[in-house]
Amino acid sequence: MTVFEGWQNFYVIVGSSAGALIGLQFVVITLIAARPIINDAQAAGAAFATPTIVHFAIVLLLSAIGNAPWNGLTSVSVLWGLVAFCGAAYVVVVARRMRAQSAYKPVLEDWLFHVLLPLVAYVVLAISAFSIATHTRLALFLVGASVLMLLFIGIHNAWDAVTYHVFVMSGKE
Repeated sequence: MTVFEGWQNFYVIVGSSAGALIGLQFVVITLIAARPIINDAQAAGAAFATPTIVHFAIVLLLSAIGNAPWNGLTSVSVLWGLVAFCGAAYVVVVARRMRAQSAYKPVLEDWLFHVLLPLVAYVVLAISAFSIATHTRLALFLVGASVLMLLFIGIHNAWDAVTYHVFVMSGKE
């Protein structure tokens, strides 16, 4: 019996959801691509659309890590730590891109869902990486919370982008 026993269904559900949402996001971006191009659209895409795909991909990666047949916790801990560090660094890049782009003026909700909440999710993931040896059960639940946060953040951000293009940008054609 491994410490991950009982978590397989969770990671299969979350991982397959993330995979499906990545595909759906590509479909939506393809449909939106037919609209007239706005100024600084590429920078806005890098600031708002790309992070959604990155968060979904990280959920998929963490789900794969959670389903792998590990012999011990050290490898898992190192991988979680690396993902947490890279994710936190990426959030800093996203914040800089949000500030630099000129196509859209970010509001509080944008800063919350594109910077603050993802950063919290990656910090929680880092805490789980450092605490897995001493608080294994808690660490597993923290990873689960981090994964769900990233999934829900991605869903929110994808929905926000679609509704923006449908309700705001459709009037500017």
